[in-house]
Amino acid sequence: MINVLIHHEVADYAAWKAVFDSNLDWRHKHGERSCRIFRSAGNVNDLTLFFEWDSLDSARAFLASDELKAKMASAGVKGPPQAHFLTEVHSVRRSAAD
Repeated sequence: MINVLIHHEVADYAAWKAVFDSNLDWRHKHGERSCRIFRSAGNVNDLTLFFEWDSLDSARAFLASDELKAKMASAGVKGPPQAHFLTEVHSVRRSAAD
């Protein structure tokens, strides 16, 4: 499992989200296991996405694909995304009982 952190700005969050949601099965077929979406507190169109992907190779291949680039352009992504491939080394989870 590899974590992928993506940052980019979109022209319109609602339009981007509709395209993103319509491609859930396509992303899963290419190795996505989960995704969390974050928006900047000061700009609702400034997005950071945190994915879990099945492998580093499949994540890199997916992000380099022409098909993804075309889908991102049609969704209104502004400029190339910043991508970081991460492996988790430590995690702390708190509960309400702490």
